Amino acid sequence: MNRNSVKELVDKRIIEAPMDGNHGEIHPTSADFVDRGIPFIMASDIEFGKINYHKCKYITKEHSKKLRKGISLINDVLLTHKATIGRTSINYYTREDYILLTPQVTYYRILDKHTLDYRYLRYYFDSPYFQTILKTWAEAGSTRAYIGITKQLDLPIIYPEISIQQKISFVLSILDDKIDLNNQINDNLERMAKTLYDYWFVQFDFPDENGKPYKSSGGKMIWNEILKREIPEGWEVKKIREICSTGSGGTPKSTEVNYYENGKIPWLNSGELNKTFIISTTNFITELGMKNSSAKLFPSNIILMAMYGATAGKTSIVSFETTTNQAVCAIIPNDHLLFHYIKFSLDNMYRYLVNLSTGSARDNLSQDKIRDLNTIIPAERTIRDFSNTVIILFNKIKNNHIQNQQLSSLRDWLLPMLMNGQVKVE
Repeated sequence: MNRNSVKELVDKRIIEAPMDGNHGEIHPTSADFVDRGIPFIMASDIEFGKINYHKCKYITKEHSKKLRKGISLINDVLLTHKATIGRTSINYYTREDYILLTPQVTYYRILDKHTLDYRYLRYYFDSPYFQTILKTWAEAGSTRAYIGITKQLDLPIIYPEISIQQKISFVLSILDDKIDLNNQINDNLERMAKTLYDYWFVQFDFPDENGKPYKSSGGKMIWNEILKREIPEGWEVKKIREICSTGSGGTPKSTEVNYYENGKIPWLNSGELNKTFIISTTNFITELGMKNSSAKLFPSNIILMAMYGATAGKTSIVSFETTTNQAVCAIIPNDHLLFHYIKFSLDNMYRYLVNLSTGSARDNLSQDKIRDLNTIIPAERTIRDFSNTVIILFNKIKNNHIQNQQLSSLRDWLLPMLMNGQVKVE
């Protein structure tokens, strides 16, 4: 087993000197961002081992040529080193020759591919051993977690011979590839469900009694004074408060007691509501914390909507009993057949909800505003047909999420044992 510092690997020309993004005046500002161009990756854009190219910012290629640092090439290993410490990914982006990094992210580039495997290096960065060192060093002597390039040069890199690195990477990559495949399947299933919702309840081309698209086939439309537009005959408009119960959470009032250490009750915050399904959380609160706050324990299989911050208006389905902080509103349809329909209806109002948000320090929604939202209520037969179709898709999505959680646990269990030789790949 070999052990070198990052600087020693640089001196031996095994890796290039690690580099982060541009600081100071040359750093791109919000005015420089465009819809398409060169990805500009912040630490928060690296999630679960992947770069979120839907969420990240972009700058023009012309602007990118003015930057001198943080130019990441394909197969570079990325490591976040400021505020959000220890997230990793590999640059697999192929639409452009390079991506750009902020000063929060460092790239590591392998020069000697016969000595060090880039996939192994990424998994080594993920190992508990390395993560503990990284975060300990990052938190030493600073009020904000940070480990700059100079300090990173002292970090230890432990690696076996290249053939063993490749075997370790191969085993762990199989698990990651299956997780990626499940995520792709889920994306397709969600798109299918959203397309069906749009076709039936936005275009109003749900199947009529003869199986033909309602509006396109001349189905009768009636003017609705509340919405100021036409809706199918026989459909209604109701407020969320008429068809759902709602509630919000709370945060313990006193800061003198740690209400979260050894907690066993799931406790979600608005920042976690960035995906369709939530099947687990790493945040918990104690029973004492519950008693000292306005938090309520909500049942499983409910809709949660973020009311504050960057995720305001976003919704998630939660599959377990949970409580939340005050930045989250729980929405529980009275009729289970309306469950997925209400989820899509709320998602369809997202832009309206963003405009509805108010607040000086941050964008806020309120439970009263959510309860006062108007939504179309389709005929019972139509909503039943939609529910019966979509629930099959959502059950598949949920099962894939559960499988991914199991695969991630297996990978995280194997990772340290493969790294220290407790488990060997024949």
